[in-house]
Amino acid sequence: MILREDILSMEYLKKAEYTGCCQGMRYRLEQASDEKGEKRLRVTVWPEPFNFFKTEDELKTSAFFDFSEEGVKKAVDWMNIRLSEDKDKWDRAFENWSGNRL
Repeated sequence: MILREDILSMEYLKKAEYTGCCQGMRYRLEQASDEKGEKRLRVTVWPEPFNFFKTEDELKTSAFFDFSEEGVKKAVDWMNIRLSEDKDKWDRAFENWSGNRL
């Protein structure tokens, strides 16, 4: 389970992306603009083992939240839902090692 305390501060997120992993699921939080050009928090999850840039886009799932403390809390809740609902995907993440994409 991912906790709010696992994610760095809003001040950090204003300056850089934050990445982590939990039980076969990698995640990335970053400041981004939505389709209206408003500042948002984009959260992306994908199966291990590769980083964001080495993973095919079709394996990634993203969602937008308010760029605020409340948005971070909602993003953590969303990631935990992904962690439980897509458990089979994360459990099979080790299979991704067979296709060396480095």
